[in-house]
Amino acid sequence: MTDVRVGVVGLGLMGRVHAGNAADVGADIVAGTDVATDAREKFVEEFDVPTYESHDAMLEQEAIDAVVITTPNRFHEAAAVAALEDDCYVLVEKPLAHTLESATRIADASADSAGYCMVGFHNRFSPASKATRGYRDAGRFGDIDHIEATYVRRRGIPATGSWFTNRELSGGGSLIDVGVHVIDLAMDILEFPEVVEVSGITRSTFGAREDYSDPEGFASSWDGTESGFDVDDSVTAFLRLASGKSISLEVAWATNRTPANELVVRGTEAGAQLEFEGSVVEMFETGTVGVDHHVTSEIDARGGPDGHVEEMRHFLSAAAAGEPVTMNTAEEGLEVQRIVDGIYESSETGRAVRLDEPQDDHGD
Repeated sequence: MTDVRVGVVGLGLMGRVHAGNAADVGADIVAGTDVATDAREKFVEEFDVPTYESHDAMLEQEAIDAVVITTPNRFHEAAAVAALEDDCYVLVEKPLAHTLESATRIADASADSAGYCMVGFHNRFSPASKATRGYRDAGRFGDIDHIEATYVRRRGIPATGSWFTNRELSGGGSLIDVGVHVIDLAMDILEFPEVVEVSGITRSTFGAREDYSDPEGFASSWDGTESGFDVDDSVTAFLRLASGKSISLEVAWATNRTPANELVVRGTEAGAQLEFEGSVVEMFETGTVGVDHHVTSEIDARGGPDGHVEEMRHFLSAAAAGEPVTMNTAEEGLEVQRIVDGIYESSETGRAVRLDEPQDDHGD
């Protein structure tokens, strides 16, 4: 991977994390792009490479093989499409875009490019996720018929006034920020079946309250008097699949319950519970040997690789070989975006939404 030249668009924390991971697995960081002067200066201090105010300037001036994009969601498309038109490989942080229409254009550009687009769903690369897929492939679960997908913070709303809480920039709130992680991993474990119908309710319960409490300091500078919170802070949804399987979804930036960050997999022969970014999978089985009984066991993969690093390794290995990415593809990212769009439509209309019928895009 030492010959892969990487440019980074969006030089905030995640941009620097991805750049560091790319360097650690052997790529050459050659340039960065950000509209903010201080972000560019920090990137230069850490990586000692040229920086630009626009991705177009970077692509024009530098010889780049792969581009990593960590901008606010609304700006994913412009950078991704430009890089794909230059036949670069592209790793775009989740979600694929801020709207279904924008995500579709990125996926189309990927299909037409000699490069490939990968979406940053790093939880697929955690030891717990890898172990679960391995046991699924070995038939341990039998037929998986339902997954309970939960990503719930007790209090964890990003700071008001940030792009995360501005629908025009983000495309939504908790659902499009953290909900996409659980949707993607549940769909991955079920091997991306066709979703025929979604039903959901989105809520904005806490984000606009001046008395919102942030005991752990998640937002660091919370100010409930600031305007701009026009997104959801919790979501409940149900996905019906063509095969008769299903996914139930609980997502929240803030809610009055115990926090959880996990999938519960329910199969005909066994079940499992795993945490995102975790290393342990708890298995649930029953038996009749000797006496009817339950078996609760543990798959312990502590010491396994970091999900973000493994995601970058997969991306750069494909770029170095000139081969397609085989995980977190643009097509899979587009399917996640279609589900998100359907849940938002269901909440707006108060009815279930069929995804096997033509849909209108509900973003800007």
